[in-house]
Amino acid sequence: MSKKVIHKADTRGHANHGWLNSYHSFSFASYYNPERMGFGLLRVLNDDTVAPGMGFGAHPHDNMEIVSIPLAGELAHKDSTGNEKTIRTNEVQIMSAGTGLTHSEYNHSKTNEVKFLQIWVFPKERDIKPRYEQKSFKPEDRQNQLQTVVSPDRNDEAIWINQDAWFTLGTLKPGFSEEYKLHMPHHGVYAFVLEGEVEIDGEKLSKRDGMGVSDTESITIKAGSDAELLLMEVPMK
Repeated sequence: MSKKVIHKADTRGHANHGWLNSYHSFSFASYYNPERMGFGLLRVLNDDTVAPGMGFGAHPHDNMEIVSIPLAGELAHKDSTGNEKTIRTNEVQIMSAGTGLTHSEYNHSKTNEVKFLQIWVFPKERDIKPRYEQKSFKPEDRQNQLQTVVSPDRNDEAIWINQDAWFTLGTLKPGFSEEYKLHMPHHGVYAFVLEGEVEIDGEKLSKRDGMGVSDTESITIKAGSDAELLLMEVPMK
């Protein structure tokens, strides 16, 4: 029997700092909920909006896989390994913090907000050399289908992650129906609805709702409207 946990959008932690408006699906910073310390090895799912010209100053990380997915606007990135990049919609960025690094993230625009997801996953191998990568993905390759954007397979077209984890995006039309098969036993999948209405294993989810399913080999996805969906498959322990 599969296990399900549902996090409705309005139950998330919330912090509005003026320049940063952030919603936390799991405990983060000043938001602490002992029942929301992550889903398996997925530790952080932050839904961030950053004001024009503002951002996060240089701060340290270690031994964490950090994935950034821009939803609107442009996010400028700079880190202590020498990378200075800008990521945009239809791109995905990953940073393996490994033995440790510092980085900063700023809204590249002086006039428009940037919206992005910041996701943390515990690494498979600790203390690796810090690593940065970003990649562009064709939006047409997720039209009414699932597009893998993060994978542990270095030969995959997706961006590589130091963990047995797969992230998948879909831009779905009403009536879309598909079974997503998990890659490995003892994995779970956390679904996050970016837009629209989606039904997963019979549970109806709306914009910014999250749902984790574990103890299962697959989940069934149905779109009730035009929808955008992110799936994050991770080991549960």
